[in-house]
Amino acid sequence: MREWLIKTREERGMTQDQVAKNADIERTYYNMIERGKRRPSVEVAKRIGQVLHFEWTSFFTPKCNETTLEERQKNQVQHKEGTQ
Repeated sequence: MREWLIKTREERGMTQDQVAKNADIERTYYNMIERGKRRPSVEVAKRIGQVLHFEWTSFFTPKCNETTLEERQKNQVQHKEGTQ
């Protein structure tokens, strides 16, 4: 299970259906990605990352680095705020 993905989606206030539609994929496919049953292609990872505003490469980061995703997201936000 990709807890970080579920948490990110919920923090954005989105349903699986909304993410899937915005990423132009089937909801069942997105559900399998969230549950860790399927691994997204690079193209799909990029689209989901764009919809949920995170770095798409997070899908390919080892499981032990899940907390690193949160740290990277915080750094991205801080960087964006600092450049505005």
